[in-house]
Amino acid sequence: MKDYYELLGVSREVTPEELKKVYRQLAMKHHPDRNPGDRAAEEKFKEISHAYSVLSDPEKRAHYDRYGTAEGFGANQGPFAGGAGFSDIFEDFFGDFLGGSFGGHRKQRPARGNDLRYDLEITLEEAVFGTEKVITFPKLQKCGECSGTGSEPGKQPEVCSTCKGSGQIRYQQGFFSVSKSCGKCSGTGRHITNPCRKCRGHGAIQEQKTVNLKIPAGVDAGSRLKIVGEGEPGLNGGPSGDLYVILDVQEHEIFKREGTDLFCDFPISFTNAALGAEIEVPTLDGSTKLKIPAGTQSGKIFTLKGKGAPRIGSQQRGSQLIRISIEVPKKLSQRQKELLEEFAAISTDDSNKTFKDKLKDLFTGVEN
Repeated sequence: MKDYYELLGVSREVTPEELKKVYRQLAMKHHPDRNPGDRAAEEKFKEISHAYSVLSDPEKRAHYDRYGTAEGFGANQGPFAGGAGFSDIFEDFFGDFLGGSFGGHRKQRPARGNDLRYDLEITLEEAVFGTEKVITFPKLQKCGECSGTGSEPGKQPEVCSTCKGSGQIRYQQGFFSVSKSCGKCSGTGRHITNPCRKCRGHGAIQEQKTVNLKIPAGVDAGSRLKIVGEGEPGLNGGPSGDLYVILDVQEHEIFKREGTDLFCDFPISFTNAALGAEIEVPTLDGSTKLKIPAGTQSGKIFTLKGKGAPRIGSQQRGSQLIRISIEVPKKLSQRQKELLEEFAAISTDDSNKTFKDKLKDLFTGVEN
């Protein structure tokens, strides 16, 4: 007689879970339907099935370990004797493939409800400093009229006449007997003959749900906020899904955001740039003073630390970057023209000469 442990390729300390896994793999490999006409595979299948029927039963396994045989313990020599049974081994595989359970009825499991999405537009100020919003969205909720049964108050769903309340329809698929979910009752085993007039037998209705939403400081476009349990209700007692709020930040008239920094272009006059000045510039916290040194060039960037946006969960803020642009007046009075002409006449032309020299070097190939 072959050793059952050796036949299955497992040790004597194998756990029931490991034993079942190994047997399933061997049974799938040597099953007659997968090896038509192969007598050796058929015999192997019978041997491993019998070995599993003994070792999967705690009492039979103990008897076998002690006496080296299962004889005298009521052990059947058939391929599907004892233990968990052949149908139990293949239940998951064929249940998933055929949409039902293998050789019997599997109850519908609780299923988590679907998640919901809500798109919300906020201002840059709200994104930087945080805010609270009240949002309203459509959501399926249990019908209050029928308490979710789908039947008119005082009426109860009847047993499905097609599946006789099992929720499953059994089919014979060659060697196997399999079950699929009943199409008439959708696997519930019940048939609603008097549908609730409010929910029309669905047990749930779509209503407007209002929730308070706290938006933390530092969020940005594309940030996703999760509200647990505010999604669709679950099935068969399963938990509700979640609500995900996706944020979009409006474009600002003055500021542009990059990470935790804010950028803005600020125009100043030619005289302020040339002579220097103290000006007021805008920030999200209000206006603040900025000192412009004499001789400031267009494109110069000044940094205001702590005037940007924070990271979520942090009090520390980024910077505000101010880029200077020099305004050239479009219209000049006669006196202004005279003064500028006088300024031009007394100004040195070094910068212009330098630029001309660079042009000359570029076209003649002369290097300095």
